[in-house]
Amino acid sequence: MPEDRFSTPRDAHGNPNYEDILRQTPFFEGLPEELVEKATVHVVSRTHPANQVILLENDWGSSVYFILEGWAKIRTYNLDGKEVTLNILGAGELFGEMAALDEVPRSTDVITLAPTTIGNMPAQDFVRLIKTEPLAGMRLAQLMGRRLRQVNRRLRLREADSTARVADILLFLADGQGKQLAGGITTIPNLPHRELSGLSGLARETVTRVLNKLEKKGVIDREREAIKIPDLHALERLLV
Repeated sequence: MPEDRFSTPRDAHGNPNYEDILRQTPFFEGLPEELVEKATVHVVSRTHPANQVILLENDWGSSVYFILEGWAKIRTYNLDGKEVTLNILGAGELFGEMAALDEVPRSTDVITLAPTTIGNMPAQDFVRLIKTEPLAGMRLAQLMGRRLRQVNRRLRLREADSTARVADILLFLADGQGKQLAGGITTIPNLPHRELSGLSGLARETVTRVLNKLEKKGVIDREREAIKIPDLHALERLLV
């Protein structure tokens, strides 16, 4: 199956909103304008429906991808054939960089969780930027370091109780996609419980029960599209 499973390609530079999002991602923010312009000149944005496979494990990597709008999950399978969710990425985050750097097949699947727009950057442009701009290399190293810390924390908590594991997933989402509101409130997407189940390794029913408990205690406040966290430190204390 070919790598690109996209609908209707559009030049990302033809949409000012998407161009702004691309330039303001943590990876590009603060890089010299002329280098960003040169690196992104061939970026093409494509919009996908929910539950569409973007990449499959063992695809060859000819592009690096930036999420401009929407959500996607990174998944693999364990030895028993059970799906394992490794990460959930939102607007401003990138994926596919490892295959581009290593010139090896993809190691995971990527699937949209909602209607999602993705900027597709040719791998050679991404690698050229890393080689010519030290700050870009530093940004990539910081990204990979952050993801490694997140995985290490989840591994340390895999034998913890269900409350700690759900709290950790909420903090994980807050770290990657949290938005700050007035009064120190952090808001994260209210993802389907099956996705939180995949991230935490808990049964969906257990995740639902823990979320209900956290809401009753005032640790979180759930709305239709978002979960509000009044105090991140209150969640962090549940990890101990």
